Amino acid sequence: MIKIMKYGEVANADIFARSVPEVDVAGIVSGIIADVRARGDAALLEYCEKLDRVKLESLQVSAEELDAALEAVEPEFLDALETAAANIRAFHEKQVRQGFIMTGADGVVMGQKITPLDRVGLYVPGGTAAYPSTVLMDAIPAKIAGCGEIVMTTPPARDGSVNPAILAAAKVAGVSRVFKLGGAQAVAALAYGTESVPCVDKIVGPGNAFVAEAKKQVFGRVAIDMIAGPSEILIVADGKSDPVHVAADMLSQAEHDRMASAVLVTDSMALAEAVRDEIERQVRLLPRVEIASASVDVNGKIIVADTLEQAIGISNAIAPEHLELCVGNPFDYLDKVKHAGSIFMGRNCPEALGDYLAGPNHTLPTGGTARFYSPLGVDDFIKKSQYTYFTADALRAVSGKIAVFARKEGLEGHARSVLSRFEEA
Repeated sequence: MIKIMKYGEVANADIFARSVPEVDVAGIVSGIIADVRARGDAALLEYCEKLDRVKLESLQVSAEELDAALEAVEPEFLDALETAAANIRAFHEKQVRQGFIMTGADGVVMGQKITPLDRVGLYVPGGTAAYPSTVLMDAIPAKIAGCGEIVMTTPPARDGSVNPAILAAAKVAGVSRVFKLGGAQAVAALAYGTESVPCVDKIVGPGNAFVAEAKKQVFGRVAIDMIAGPSEILIVADGKSDPVHVAADMLSQAEHDRMASAVLVTDSMALAEAVRDEIERQVRLLPRVEIASASVDVNGKIIVADTLEQAIGISNAIAPEHLELCVGNPFDYLDKVKHAGSIFMGRNCPEALGDYLAGPNHTLPTGGTARFYSPLGVDDFIKKSQYTYFTADALRAVSGKIAVFARKEGLEGHARSVLSRFEEA
């Protein structure tokens, strides 16, 4: 049963505690990466056979398989995909960044130019559940940014196929190539390249502990979006909230996996108790009841605060991946929220809306990293370069100050590189 805690009456360590996976996979992942670097496709095919239990002839999903996936999915699902894709495009097109140019005296020109990444890799999970929504959320911002090629990896089924919903989403989102690869070996292939899989400039997308560790280990060789941890939701709710809805929203995250965390912070003990009872009732109705029960029993909590302002402060300290402001006047509290990946406003905005259809991205910082990380977006698929142009007169005017700076740092060569341009022959 989920725990109810009264803020101020229990230790802060209990209030703010997060479950952390205890499995140490660093050594295993390091070995897989080294093997893929050394043996390329041969290693990848062996891992498919060993870990995914499928013997593949080819790692790449064919054009025929992609077309067949569109035919295989239900028309209503394809319609939902198209609607979601349109909303995601509309939202992320607002994020497109422009370069700038500034001019000064004596013909000085400075500026910043925006360049899309040449090739990016998307990791799409395919373990206990398949997530076509992740394909849309990761690929569409890359497409809007103008990336030259979008390469996707996702684990194959035991018959060598890929879930048609995943492939249909890839087709709708404009993914360039799809490979039947999962786990740390997929990350290694994207980072270093093999005979079949091209190396990329950046890897994005969530995965299990092996995928997260692999992304950590290849960082520097390639860029990554973030190290994703277990999914989490925090709901700030007032006493007028419906406990049925609040409990359902908490369970929507608890069903992801046993390590997921669902937290309610409220100023009403009556609501806290009602939500606790509703969770016990509703969890039994879920197909993933064992996973959801383990999540709420071990990682779930209900925190009773004195005021909603205090509840917001608790939320800021936790810095959740998903934050629901389940109150009657959510915009009154928005400015008080400092740390959250994605904020859902009001009583009619369940987190599931953001997972699938609203438009804002659902690849979000977890584990408290919303304190310094942002949701995935167009900025993740571009880089910025700056440029400077000085005329001779403009450089002469500042040359003395440059020399003073350089000599203060003991770098005479820097000073001479400027002053030499104005010495008499």
